[in-house]
Amino acid sequence: MSEQPAEDATPEAELDRRHAEKMAKKKAARDKIIATKTIEKGLLIVHTGKGKGKSTAAFGMVCRAIGHGMRVGIVQFVKGRWETGERAVLDKFPELVSLHTMGEGFTWETQDRQRDIAAARAAWERAKALIADPAYRLVLLDELNIVLRYGYLPLDEVVEALAARAPMTHVIVTGRNAAEALLEAADLVTEMTMVKHPFRSGVKAQAGIEF
Repeated sequence: MSEQPAEDATPEAELDRRHAEKMAKKKAARDKIIATKTIEKGLLIVHTGKGKGKSTAAFGMVCRAIGHGMRVGIVQFVKGRWETGERAVLDKFPELVSLHTMGEGFTWETQDRQRDIAAARAAWERAKALIADPAYRLVLLDELNIVLRYGYLPLDEVVEALAARAPMTHVIVTGRNAAEALLEAADLVTEMTMVKHPFRSGVKAQAGIEF
């Protein structure tokens, strides 16, 4: 003789029971997968694409690293010395953050190729020093992809240096049009896709959003 459903076996209660059963199975499967992930290593991370948020996401990771007490090095290859919100925040952590804004603005602003090449080389030398220093657990190379796209630095040299980083050093590279060789070398690649942008509707860059 089959069991009769309990008095409280309402449709809602049955949905809750099925949901709990489904989530338990999902958790067991997830825990099994996570148990196989045992490697810990420094990652080469690339944020690219035409969408907004590449540097923003990278600075979010910088904040996360600071929260864990990690020392962070940042080199900005293109942006000039804008008064940005992230700079104001990071300046409050001098013992953990080394921020180097070494760009002189976008190429259409300088209009001087040799000057841009010299700035890119100086920024790269600083970047290499940060990457080689074991005290830094995370190094952000903001807009490095742009100077590589314009050929201001040898791509092979950059990829080789990034590949030779210390085993536990994380490096983030941002900027549009990441080179294929860099994508191949990376552990994590995220492409930002633009769906809609207020700039196209006449809205200017605003504090707290773009800078």
